[in-house]
Amino acid sequence: MDKVKTFITKLENNELNERLLDIYVDNDKLDYQKNRYIEALKEFEKNFGDEADSIFSAPGRSEIGGNHTDHQHGEVLAASINDDAIAVVAGTDKNEVNVLSEGYDKITISLDELDKIDSEEGTTHALIRGVIAKTKANGHNIGGFDAYITSNVLSGSGLSSSAAFEVLIGTILSGLYNDMSISPIEIAIIGQYAENVYFGKPCGLMDQLACSVGSLCHIDFADTSDPVVEKINFDLESAGYSLCITDTKGSHSDLTPDYAAIPAEMKSVAACFGKEVLHEVDEDTVIANVSQIREKCGDRAFLRAIHFYEENKRVKKEVEALNNNDIEAFLSTVSASGSSSYKYLQNVYTNHQIDKQNMSIALMISEMTLGANGVARVHGGGFAGTIQAFVKNDAVADYKATMNKIFGEDSCNVLKIRKYGGTKVM
Repeated sequence: MDKVKTFITKLENNELNERLLDIYVDNDKLDYQKNRYIEALKEFEKNFGDEADSIFSAPGRSEIGGNHTDHQHGEVLAASINDDAIAVVAGTDKNEVNVLSEGYDKITISLDELDKIDSEEGTTHALIRGVIAKTKANGHNIGGFDAYITSNVLSGSGLSSSAAFEVLIGTILSGLYNDMSISPIEIAIIGQYAENVYFGKPCGLMDQLACSVGSLCHIDFADTSDPVVEKINFDLESAGYSLCITDTKGSHSDLTPDYAAIPAEMKSVAACFGKEVLHEVDEDTVIANVSQIREKCGDRAFLRAIHFYEENKRVKKEVEALNNNDIEAFLSTVSASGSSSYKYLQNVYTNHQIDKQNMSIALMISEMTLGANGVARVHGGGFAGTIQAFVKNDAVADYKATMNKIFGEDSCNVLKIRKYGGTKVM
């Protein structure tokens, strides 16, 4: 039976429209999604044959509140978005996993060789091997499969393309060999393990959780081994606003020290009191010892520590506002978060390249263009990349045109918040 042809026929005959709209939310992009799925199915057939079992999806994410708090065991508000990575998959009886991602060479991982390979650090091989290894170590079933993957989550945009990929591999294993029984939170923790241990990047857990859980979610990382996740039921579009992400085209090269300095400086403040992270130290204690901290850790470290405490409070305010359907209170707090990131966290531009301030320009233009029609703030890790704006629906077209004129065509993207994290589409 030609399963690929069956999937394609259903897509072409609009039999899967309801399912796609349920996932992607945006009726204007329905034809785009159908064509995207059809092309992915054709590429799978070209490379692996016609017996595709299923299609899986894992979304990118947008951090809404809690800028640089997760690594200090703080709180965040994040959302899954309707840009995603999809995989056409067939389970096999071979003792290997074959993954072909659009634009890249095929990767083959033997299920007999799941230990970390040091030379693979920083590669996609490491992420796949790490996810499979940790899934097995956690007591779940694993098995061979062939997968063709394509993603429209922009790499380097702060939308977590790598976390979406990790969650996608974990969701495939859950779907093919565990009846979708591995919880979204466990899949996220598995993805973080793969990125930390096998890939060699000491990331927090926010990205993977937001991609895996789906919807708007409030995450408390007080216990990172068992984070508390609360889904927020709020319809941004019905409230009259859209989420816009603008890629300011800033270079991420040579920014690793800037990113690493934020958790390092926050931890240096915690270390003044014999603690590892700021969650373990009371804010009043930090303020009472400002002179000691300035002398030992530096002024920026103190400012960044205070940003952490106040940002946690803002996350709680944002969650409360959304639960009360108070969009004005929510937007006011988003604006305050952006101001704190700019002034105290200081991650809008790098002081090593003060002549390159793409995000500063984008925030200024956003403020001038939007006026009372929305708010904007730094998005993700900062220093380069993207800004986030919540824009009144009737002002989106003008805002998008302005940002595209400055930063290039298709720089500004209008995203929807989707309710699904990692999921089996069909």
